[in-house]
Amino acid sequence: MTVAPLTPDERAALLPALAGWEPAAGRDAIAKRFVFADFIAAFGFMARVALAAEKADHHPEWSNIYNVVDVVLTTHDAGGISHRDVAMARTLDLLAATG
Repeated sequence: MTVAPLTPDERAALLPALAGWEPAAGRDAIAKRFVFADFIAAFGFMARVALAAEKADHHPEWSNIYNVVDVVLTTHDAGGISHRDVAMARTLDLLAATG
């Protein structure tokens, strides 16, 4: 299945609605830092995201240091941000809020 990058109009409509997500430096991607109470909460979030990402077949780039999880979303097949990234950003925000 071919995935297309967001059009300029789609970017203007969709990306500003993603609270806390910012353009990733030097690439066509979005990034967000999630901060949790402790390592267990951060790790639990990552486990929930891993299950959702596997189900969606769309996996984040991320790093974890103690209670901080830094996430970058881009669709490599599309060469940039696609609807898959917007959906995954919404999923991560929901998982962070409900964890």
